[in-house]
Amino acid sequence: MPERRGLSPAYEERTFSSEERKNVLRPIVARDRRVGAMSIHQDVAIYASILDKDARVTHRLDAGRHGWLQVARGAVTLNGTRLGAGDGAAGSGEPALEIAAAEPSEILLFDLR
Repeated sequence: MPERRGLSPAYEERTFSSEERKNVLRPIVARDRRVGAMSIHQDVAIYASILDKDARVTHRLDAGRHGWLQVARGAVTLNGTRLGAGDGAAGSGEPALEIAAAEPSEILLFDLR
């Protein structure tokens, strides 16, 4: 649901290169359009990453925020829990989400209220 009623429908499309997503959490959608991310009228930020084997990324969660990790391909661990292609996992009450690639992987991370 949008953050408020009466917003005009909108559509945005952008390509994020593999290099932009390589071993980092690249913001691709965010309400504040941080670092060239596409806009959204919700309290959410979405990050994409392509991870090499043994690569690690960390995302800090502010108080009251929740994380959702979706593994598109490969295998990772999220705060020590192993996830494979197609798996998703929620993280609430965690100060940080630590993601480590057990093999070459592609992930999406959602930071939600």
